[in-house]
Amino acid sequence: MKLATTPEEQRRWMDQWRSAAVALDEVKRDELATLTEEEAWQKTERLLELAPFYRRRTRSSGFVKQQSWFHRRRL
Repeated sequence: MKLATTPEEQRRWMDQWRSAAVALDEVKRDELATLTEEEAWQKTERLLELAPFYRRRTRSSGFVKQQSWFHRRRL
């Protein structure tokens, strides 16, 4: 790999990285705009699994199921 040694090469190199950053931001925005709830859930899970203390989450706290049990108990 050749390093940019002249000021002109360095300027072109920085211009290239700046335009790449703009393009990557657009890609990121587009991906986030089209992300479904299920995909977001899966990506979040994969990211959190990298943490050593992480315990797999459930989608529900169990509160709805508990309320249905209490409701049936009253009948």
